[in-house]
Amino acid sequence: MKMIGAFLLALLILPVCGAQNSSVADIQKVITDQQAAWNRHDLDAFMSGYWNSPDLTFFSGDNIAHGWQQAIDRYRKTYQGEGKEMGRLEFSELKVEPLATDSAFVRGRWHLTMSDGRTPHGLFTLVFRKFPDGWKIIHDHTSGE
Repeated sequence: MKMIGAFLLALLILPVCGAQNSSVADIQKVITDQQAAWNRHDLDAFMSGYWNSPDLTFFSGDNIAHGWQQAIDRYRKTYQGEGKEMGRLEFSELKVEPLATDSAFVRGRWHLTMSDGRTPHGLFTLVFRKFPDGWKIIHDHTSGE
């Protein structure tokens, strides 16, 4: 009887583990795609990883951007404004923790290399939600050096 119970438990757990592994890979792909878009200087493609909603939140330093439009406006001003550059972005130390079948918590580091040799860097935490069109960032809290 114990073997049957263990077998049934395994049948219940394996699909969940497989779904979590798939979710982790899908979320990592969103982040990898964002890094590639940034390094092409394609801010619109970079922002496709974010939930295009007025309910998106983005915390950075002492600033809060509410909504997708405020977030992209902030990025444009900071990295594409006059005399600004996007640099080369690298994400590292990514840790994706599924919270449920439709949400996950992500931690990592970001590092920019600018043409003048500066290397701004810091940490980030992201909350992802799965939507019909895929995984999107619904909250971003990024800190700098």
